Amino acid sequence: MKLSIENVGKCYRGKVWALRRFSLELKSGVLGLLGPNGAGKTTLMSILATITRATEGKVTWNDTDLATNPNTLRTVLGYLPQDFGVYPNLNTQEFLEYLAAVKGLDATAARRRIDQLLNLVNLADVRSRPLGGFSGGMKQRVGIAQALLNDPQLLIVDEPTAGLDPEERVRFRNLLSELSGERIVILSTHIVSDVEATATDIALISNGALVAHAAPEDLLRRVEGRVWEWVVPSADLNAVKQCYRISNTARRSDGVHVRVLTEEPPAGAQPVAPTLEDAYLDSLSIYRAGATA
Repeated sequence: MKLSIENVGKCYRGKVWALRRFSLELKSGVLGLLGPNGAGKTTLMSILATITRATEGKVTWNDTDLATNPNTLRTVLGYLPQDFGVYPNLNTQEFLEYLAAVKGLDATAARRRIDQLLNLVNLADVRSRPLGGFSGGMKQRVGIAQALLNDPQLLIVDEPTAGLDPEERVRFRNLLSELSGERIVILSTHIVSDVEATATDIALISNGALVAHAAPEDLLRRVEGRVWEWVVPSADLNAVKQCYRISNTARRSDGVHVRVLTEEPPAGAQPVAPTLEDAYLDSLSIYRAGATA
């Protein structure tokens, strides 16, 4: 399995480029696609899912150009978009059976697969309830189930943990990790902890451009020795933010504990082990500084 993205760009009306010269090559594993809102993640997902056509460049699946032969990928694709809609009058079983038929799955095999997936996403007890009465998190779990109906070789999930409670978020992270050995999984999100728990590779995107592509360990090594914790009075916090790159703050009884990203630490700061969030913010800051230089 190989998914190749070669110099892909997408231009919308008004000559607004959502992506520009984006290149990436993926093999089996979980790719965490990280970036701020509006970075171009959803546009990229739509192109990879063959919903949107790129303005320039090409995407190939096992060396087949998807612009000329999209069905090569569609038969082995599972996709959970950011805005996943349901038919409110259908119950969970009916909805998944309908989507299985749309995907061309055998009815008997589809029922067995639906039973497995409803247990997997913890919805077996509500299979007969109309979807219109489901909470946002429950609908998201239905979306996860439908994306896995055809046991896809490429699974694309766009902000999949939105609306999930902490227990369900952990369950979904574990599911992605279990799936990763047999397929390519692309997890698009702005929640760093979701990527930290599941990704074997990380791609950072900002303003439609690829900022970095590396294993989590490599990204962490880039900020090794440049992350510090500093305790400051609450009254000084705004002034500190003007002078230093801050990745996190926590208010405690002795003051505000500030995580600072800098080569030279402020007086009294102590070195701490970097997190993926530190590496993410550092990479974005360096990219933005270069883009505006």
